[in-house]
Amino acid sequence: MEGNIPVLTVEGEGLAETWERSLIETYREGCDIRTEYDKPDDPPSKDCSMTIVIRNPLAEPMIHRDMPGGLEDLQEYVMEVLDGIKDHCVRDTATDPEDTRWEYTYHQRLFAYSIPKLAEGFDQIELLAKKLAATPHTRRAQAITWKVWEDNDCYDPACLQSIWCRLVQGEDAWYLNTNIRFRSNDAYKAALMNMFAFIQLQKKIASRISDLSGREVKLGRYVHQADSYHIYGSYFTEFENRFLKGLETRTFEERTFRYEDVRDIMEEAVPHILDKASKMGR
Repeated sequence: MEGNIPVLTVEGEGLAETWERSLIETYREGCDIRTEYDKPDDPPSKDCSMTIVIRNPLAEPMIHRDMPGGLEDLQEYVMEVLDGIKDHCVRDTATDPEDTRWEYTYHQRLFAYSIPKLAEGFDQIELLAKKLAATPHTRRAQAITWKVWEDNDCYDPACLQSIWCRLVQGEDAWYLNTNIRFRSNDAYKAALMNMFAFIQLQKKIASRISDLSGREVKLGRYVHQADSYHIYGSYFTEFENRFLKGLETRTFEERTFRYEDVRDIMEEAVPHILDKASKMGR
């Protein structure tokens, strides 16, 4: 219907295959709409509201070769989200009003959510895990990133908005079901890395609940929701020549990596990543 942003849903067993489907559907069915980042000659983006359902988040292959960057970049992003290796890059305008470093990191917002005039931040992931360990069926286990007193006026507000988790009793274990919501998500250049990292966070949360409860916790379905899931018009030539042609010329196995096959390569990069991160934002 004219005037409506399409609402699309894709579902698959694993990450790599489902991400592929989400790009195909967005390109085919998304509406044409401009963005605040367009240059005058850029075509409008393809855009939709997207729900991606990954039934088995750890199913292989997890990694798609068409992600931006390489395996070391993916490992670096996981460490940024889970371990906070770049939290020191966040600006501190309270002590330096002229500080122009980053406005946030996802790790900082999730693990040390701060509120003005409160000395201590909130580790929302620990609170979430404790809540689920105590009451597995609770609907109140969530973490948020938005800061209404900051993000309405900042240049680059957080795209990730919330994480919501709930446990379901299985025959052999609890299963952690997770919903991730983005207000805005670059489908081609960011979404796969986002989902990969947040599946690793889902694993971390499951492990923490298990530690707290003494019960085994496995991963249930992962749902990735984006209010605006888009392929920028400035990417169309690359997207068509690389991604779409790749669907025709390469098998699915040739388009992907098994995480288990490249895990050692990624982990070998950790010392270099830590050294590089330590020199940022100083």
